[in-house]
Amino acid sequence: QVQLVESGGALVQAGGSLRLSCVASGSIFRINAMGWYRQAPGKQRELVATITSGGNTNYADFVKGRFTISRDNAKNTVYLQMNSLKPEETAVYYCNGNIVLFNRKEYSYWGQGTQVTVSS
Repeated sequence: QVQLVESGGALVQAGGSLRLSCVASGSIFRINAMGWYRQAPGKQRELVATITSGGNTNYADFVKGRFTISRDNAKNTVYLQMNSLKPEETAVYYCNGNIVLFNRKEYSYWGQGTQVTVSS
């Protein structure tokens, strides 16, 4: 089994910063792309940023220049540094990983989410 566990969510004032972490554990052969998504109340889950195993990144337009995704492959961990946060970015932030198990098959896993609340 594989688990993704997020941490770092908190209440922060508008303009503030947070760093989210997501650790993958379990019977992992290799982790391919990882990403962060978010879901605000009453809205659909949306992509925030992704990163490949080689470090190539992709960002949603609304976070470019403010958020940075990174990963530590040795620790099976992906991070999301969020700066200049806005109240409308209040949401549950989810980690996703495309993980290859020892059967050499790739599966998509999600964490349980971490709450980010940005106050105005």
